[in-house]
Amino acid sequence: MQITRNSIATSAGPREWFTGAVYIDTVAAPSAGSRLSASSVHFTPGARTAWHTHPNGQTIYVTEGAGLCQRRGGPVEAIRPGDRVFFEPGEEHWHGAAPNRFMTHLAMFEVDDNGVSATWGEHVTDEEYNQQPV
Repeated sequence: MQITRNSIATSAGPREWFTGAVYIDTVAAPSAGSRLSASSVHFTPGARTAWHTHPNGQTIYVTEGAGLCQRRGGPVEAIRPGDRVFFEPGEEHWHGAAPNRFMTHLAMFEVDDNGVSATWGEHVTDEEYNQQPV
């Protein structure tokens, strides 16, 4: 058995990548032959990512609260604890908390050969965010 003690502090999500208050706890970081990155991401009500893509796709697993997600051109979808969402490689998307609920998810992806995890775009507008979810 091996236990790795947490030595990485919770960090605030960068304003370039998020709207609202978002906090990130690192679960796994790419190192020594592993490309896996995993984080527990905590969104306050109304907080969300900007539009973005991942070179190798991304899986999110909702652990608590209520959230929303959308792929470019698709409907806004409601997500709840236990839901898993896979975004295809290069698929432009966003995800975040519902307007009146906190939401936490595990975000998991592999970085590419150059260590790139995501390409970030513009912020999700209030009009995009406030669409009625399906």
